[in-house]
Amino acid sequence: MKIEQIHHVAYRCKDAKETVQWYNKMLNMDFVLAIAEDHVPSTHEPDPYMHIFMDAGNGNVLAFFELPTKPEMDRDRNTPIWVQHIAFKVKDRATLIEFKDHLEANGVEVLGVTDHSIFHSIYFFDPNGHRVELACPDPEEEALLQKLDAVKWEMLEEWSKTKKAPKHADWLHAKELQKT
Repeated sequence: MKIEQIHHVAYRCKDAKETVQWYNKMLNMDFVLAIAEDHVPSTHEPDPYMHIFMDAGNGNVLAFFELPTKPEMDRDRNTPIWVQHIAFKVKDRATLIEFKDHLEANGVEVLGVTDHSIFHSIYFFDPNGHRVELACPDPEEEALLQKLDAVKWEMLEEWSKTKKAPKHADWLHAKELQKT
């Protein structure tokens, strides 16, 4: 028994049409499906919704629910804003920079490029307040991932006991820390 892949990831949105248009314009995702009903199929409760699906490439689907009868969206105030996000992979650094320029030209505030050693990322927010990351692989990604793979269990065990960041992979963000 094994999971094959993520079928879709769903978030709440403020406005389904605005969300479709934003993801299409800003990230070039195609709008693939909409479902709207007055009752929730799994719980049978009466609650009208619009459920939209966007093509995130390679069979990955990003979905949203607009829920007009529910209180306004909010987020978990006990979780820092940088924690909950969705990350999409792009081909290479040139594509990452192209997206950064496109987003900024369309008024989206972009953080980065951040060098994570194994990959490079930019961060921004969609119109619903969801944090989005675009990431491209580093040319040395494969060798660096092997290095991380060799210490993952030791790191997890140390973290589990101490709740302090193990130093096994502190080289990951050394370049970023030197910039500050």
